[in-house]
Amino acid sequence: MLVRNPYARLLTGVALAAVALSTGCSVTTENSGNEVSVGTGSIKKDAALSGQTIAVGSKDFTENIVLGQLTMVALKAAGATVTDRTNIKGSVNTRQALLSGDLDVYWEYTGTAWITYLKHTDPIADSQQQYAAVVTEDKEKNKVVWAAPASANNTYSIAVREDKAKEWNLKTLSDLAAFTKSNPAQGTFCLESEFLGRNDGWPGLTKAYGMSVPAGSVKSVDTGIVYTETQKGTSCNFGEVFTTDGRISNLKLVTLEDDKKFFPIYNPALTINGATAAKYPSLATLLDPITAKLDDATLRQLNEQVDVKGQPAAQVAADWMKKQGFIA
Repeated sequence: MLVRNPYARLLTGVALAAVALSTGCSVTTENSGNEVSVGTGSIKKDAALSGQTIAVGSKDFTENIVLGQLTMVALKAAGATVTDRTNIKGSVNTRQALLSGDLDVYWEYTGTAWITYLKHTDPIADSQQQYAAVVTEDKEKNKVVWAAPASANNTYSIAVREDKAKEWNLKTLSDLAAFTKSNPAQGTFCLESEFLGRNDGWPGLTKAYGMSVPAGSVKSVDTGIVYTETQKGTSCNFGEVFTTDGRISNLKLVTLEDDKKFFPIYNPALTINGATAAKYPSLATLLDPITAKLDDATLRQLNEQVDVKGQPAAQVAADWMKKQGFIA
C-alpha cells in the first residue's frame, strides 16, 4: 500500500512564535500577524512539562498540520516550550524523525501505521481492534507510544451531490451498487489515478460490492479535480474523496456509507517517541479531551477553514481551542 496524501493543497511556512505572558503566552501566526492569547482554560499547567521543550511535527498536508498546531497550543497551555517542526514532506520522513528522536510527537493514522510501517497486507475492519493491534506491535517493535485515537476516520469514500443523493435515495455503497446496475448511464465516476490501481481502491471496491462499471464510465483525474467535477455533475456523478476533506461540505457533497466496511480505517492519534513518553508520561493523556472532540465533521470544518477559506492553520487551531474552552 502506498502512503496516502489526502490533500492536494499544502500549507507551507506556518510557524508559531511564543512570548511569555503573566497569564500564559502569546502566539503569533506568521501568515496573519494576529496574536492569540494562550491562557489557562480547561488545560491546566503540568509541573512535569513546565519549562520543558517538546518538538512537535506533522506531515505536509492540511489536516496533519492542523493537528500539529492543536498539539502545540495544548503544550503551551500546559507550560511547555514547543519547537515547531510541522510540515515535513512525506509520511515516511515524518515517521523516521519520530523514531530518531528529532520529533517528540506527531499525529499518525492507524491504517498507515498498520499497513505502511508495520507491513501488514490486510487491514482490520474494527477500528478499536485495529488501534489495539497497532498500539501493541508499534510499542514492541519501535517503542512508539500511541495516545487515544480520534473517532474521525480519514479514509476513502465515494461522494455524490446532496440533491442527487436524495433524488436517487442513495445512502450506502450497497445502494450505489444497485443504482449503477439499474441506471448504468448515470453511473459515472471521477477517480484519481492511484485509487484506480490500489487493492484498497477501485478494483477491490467493485469486487466487494459486486459493481460492474464500464471503463468508459470511469475518468482518471487529479485529486483536487475529483471534488469540483463531482459537484458539477457533467463528466461524473460520483467521485472518490477523503472523508474528512473540507471541500465535501463546502461543495455540498455527501459521502456514502461503506456498509460492508471495505475501506481501511485511518483514525488519527498522537504518537510519541518512546524515550519522550518515558520521560513525560502525561503526554499520553494531555490531549485526550481534545481528541475526544475530533470527529469527521469537526476535522472537515477545520480543514475547510484552511483549504477553502485560506486561514492559517495555527490561527484555526487556536481559535477552535478557545471556542472549546481548552485555552482562555
